[in-house]
Amino acid sequence: MAPGELSHLLADFQSDDPRILVGIGSSDDAAVVRLDDERAMVQTLDLITPVVDDPYRYGQIAAANSLSDLFAMNADPATALNIVGFDACNHPPEVLAEILAGGESKVRECGALLVGGHTIEAPEMTYGLSATGWAHPERIWRNDTPRIGDLLILGKPLGMGVLTTAIKADMLPDATVDKVAGILAQLNYRAMLALRSFDVSACTDVTGFGLAGHAAEMAGRGEVSLAFDYGALPILEEAKEMAAMGLIPGGSHNNRAYLREKVRWEAEDNDDILFYDAQTSGGLLAAVRPEQAEEALKRLHTEGYEYAAVIGEVTGYSGAMLIVR
Repeated sequence: MAPGELSHLLADFQSDDPRILVGIGSSDDAAVVRLDDERAMVQTLDLITPVVDDPYRYGQIAAANSLSDLFAMNADPATALNIVGFDACNHPPEVLAEILAGGESKVRECGALLVGGHTIEAPEMTYGLSATGWAHPERIWRNDTPRIGDLLILGKPLGMGVLTTAIKADMLPDATVDKVAGILAQLNYRAMLALRSFDVSACTDVTGFGLAGHAAEMAGRGEVSLAFDYGALPILEEAKEMAAMGLIPGGSHNNRAYLREKVRWEAEDNDDILFYDAQTSGGLLAAVRPEQAEEALKRLHTEGYEYAAVIGEVTGYSGAMLIVR
């Protein structure tokens, strides 16, 4: 579903319990419940269908995608539970073992514990995690609190939806498949740790709603516009080539249809589908003080986020949520 389509369905489930710091009433990345003055519990759940053929890599990517919501909230990961829909009719149990091993490797990489899970038989393979982390109640990063004047940093490149569609169509060479899988499997954990050293006013991770959808949630209070430098967007050349051939996932088209009225295009390449491309395990999108942006970007590059870039700024509202220049 496109951003916002579930909000009217969930209205009856909202709670006014003061312990809930972030809940159903927002479009944030994870739920947050205050335990005491020093601790808040952060919870999230996500799962995906296979995006690569290798089951171990698939497990890594799905786990990285699930854990990313904790990192977007500035939460230290603690525990994770596997969630699996396994097609036992078409796959041997060794495939499931590889998927779980891949997921466990990413849970372990960020210092969390894999403590169980649940598996069902399903006609379509799905895998992900229910993950829990801890954060200080006063140091949670929200997705809709950007500060006017802040610069926007994106930690990973765009085009993953197009490229995973190309992988499914067997249109990419092995070297490019490996490159894409490596980007998708990269945790946002070290990006979170790097950004903690700076004054982050808002943060989210770019996943299924694309850069445009998650940016619209960031600007969702209607007090700011997010202005993007189209030429600065880190888009993989392979994604541009595949998009030109029409290898575009349906989710990306849905994102553009839903968000088109929220975007003002001033760039020459008008309404590029890759701005809306449905990502898997995308990068963190963070708003930081302009005087800190260059150092924050250097820190991300040092931590291995080679495609990280300053891609825009937060301005006062100027007639559209999102502006692409």
